[in-house]
Amino acid sequence: MQEMVKGSNVALAALSENAGSVIVSLSWVSPTGEGDADVSVLLLNADGKVRSDSDFYFYNNPVSADGSVQLLGKTPTGSGDEDRISFDLTAVPSDIDRIVVAASRYERAGFGELEDLRVTLADGGGECLLSFAIDDAGTVSAIIFGELYRRGEEWKFRAVGQGYGSGLAGLATDFGVDIDDDAGAEEESHGDEDGGQEDTAAPPTAVEQAPQVTPGLVPTPRPPGDEAKPAKAARPRTAKKKVTMPRGVRKSLAENENWREARLFPVPALKSDRERELRATSVLLSVMAQVPEFGRRLLAPFGAPAGRMETFTEVSLPHGDTPRRPDGVIRVERAGKLWTALVETKTNGNGVKVEQVQAYVDIAARRGYEAVITLTNDVALEGSPLVEAKIDGRRKHKVAVRHLSWAEVTHQAQMLIRHEGVGDKAHAWLLEELLHYLQHENSGCHGFQNMGSAWVPVRNGIDDETLCQGDPRILDVIESWERLIRQICLSLGGELGQKVLPVQRAKRGADPKVRRTLMADQFCLDGRLQAELRIEGAPGILAICADLRTGKLRTSIEIPASEQGYPLTRAKRLVRRLAEAPADLHIETLVEGEGGGPRGTLERLRPEPADLLPKNNGARITGFRLSLLKSMGSSRGNAESGFIRSVDDAVRRFHTGVVVHLDRPAPRRAAAQEGAGAG
Repeated sequence: MQEMVKGSNVALAALSENAGSVIVSLSWVSPTGEGDADVSVLLLNADGKVRSDSDFYFYNNPVSADGSVQLLGKTPTGSGDEDRISFDLTAVPSDIDRIVVAASRYERAGFGELEDLRVTLADGGGECLLSFAIDDAGTVSAIIFGELYRRGEEWKFRAVGQGYGSGLAGLATDFGVDIDDDAGAEEESHGDEDGGQEDTAAPPTAVEQAPQVTPGLVPTPRPPGDEAKPAKAARPRTAKKKVTMPRGVRKSLAENENWREARLFPVPALKSDRERELRATSVLLSVMAQVPEFGRRLLAPFGAPAGRMETFTEVSLPHGDTPRRPDGVIRVERAGKLWTALVETKTNGNGVKVEQVQAYVDIAARRGYEAVITLTNDVALEGSPLVEAKIDGRRKHKVAVRHLSWAEVTHQAQMLIRHEGVGDKAHAWLLEELLHYLQHENSGCHGFQNMGSAWVPVRNGIDDETLCQGDPRILDVIESWERLIRQICLSLGGELGQKVLPVQRAKRGADPKVRRTLMADQFCLDGRLQAELRIEGAPGILAICADLRTGKLRTSIEIPASEQGYPLTRAKRLVRRLAEAPADLHIETLVEGEGGGPRGTLERLRPEPADLLPKNNGARITGFRLSLLKSMGSSRGNAESGFIRSVDDAVRRFHTGVVVHLDRPAPRRAAAQEGAGAG
């Protein structure tokens, strides 16, 4: 991998023969665990300007019609976040000379508050070709990380690192994007950490979700909305509204509830694991080929271009004396070039076999296939490939081994048909049928469902205090816990239509393996599995603690106290907001300089909110900690009393019963102005 310095450039063809499609990744680390930024892309002509506002891609305009640009969204890394963008350089219009890749912060925050700002570029096979680190960001709120540009018939990359003190509005104006004065004013005075997503106080409709075309705009982070006055923000539009499926249950014409609606993909007759694998593969691949938005979303992270896709099942391929039959084959054609991948599918918790994947890698290398994709209920972890396949370095053609979980497939289907929309009603209906199939109890596509063989002996070792640090089984449990948390993020995010990401504190280090080792040592000492989730739009971080010694699950959130009003007024308002929360919710007052303040259950505090106030009248209340406790399941698998089910249920109960009733975070600048006006 080539390390670049500011101002340097390199021809992509000199680094890889597979640079027709590339993945550009922007990453950063927040020391506090809460800082973030949004990426944006501008397509520029020979004059250095966008042809129109539609050449400006950001969180609310993520995909180009020709498939040349696709914002893939954020994924958690060992120490922060990584935002990825897929470019099909063969599909970029000929009148585009330059592609600018930038990022911006909101609430006038500066990039100097973030660490390890970096842009990397990988080729279509997933091999990282170059990296550029920005170490002089300072107080600027927008930065051009790098740019792709043409020189004759080839594409080159330049490391830029140019900052804009005027933020995203200034950057966009420089490149010819029309700025609406009102929108620009909003950017200065508003913003939240939602990254511009909808307020979930009311589910977005298809019309609300559809971007709409107006000249003169700039993407602005949405302010946290007052429920009575939803926030408004300018955004780009497309000429055609997208279709989302209604969330409510349609009125049925059936005579009684025992009638079953006819489904495109029936599941009740499936009896064996082999039948489930064949059906699941065929159902998924057929929908991917028929719904371009869905197929691109699943394959773009693997380097696949946007183009005509065909999918096949049970293809016989020669391999020595015994032909191999992968579960599926994907072929994508773009500009006369083919991108191909073999697919190996497992359902019902079955794992892929190393020798099987290795055989497919060898076949793919000989036949010029770009990737081997495994698809199982397991969730891959950063820095820990699901299958260690050997890649023959002597071969000129390189094969990437990629993994998808059924939870990821379900998440992307939910995002499209529930929140973002697809091109037409037929595509929406196909995705709805796919989602119904995946979520059916008999499909075998239910995601991560087993904590593994190490779970019971490790839990017993915690109970009888015989577990020792360094026991490899502890690390297995830590990895299973991380898989569970990542799956919960996918599931909850798909239902909410919001980003839900696990928080990785910078103090734990950037290396995933080192971080897991530290977590394993701590778990051996205190018997607690802990995780934190950042839910877009929530007023704080949702913390999860599974205490194996007490058998209790704790879900909690810390919310800051308002600077306005008297302490008793704040306490009363909090109790009123939680009128529909569970009566057993624990509320603890956080007091500056003290280990803990007054606490009690919501049931006891409803008639007496003053009990939340500290005895010392001069003590400053900094916030409140809200917690729910429940007993956790004992089994490692998917039984009713299972640990996985109990953690999932606890997170959902806490979010629906507590988090949704809390105030969204207020923009700091707006709060300061309001305070100044009051004075």
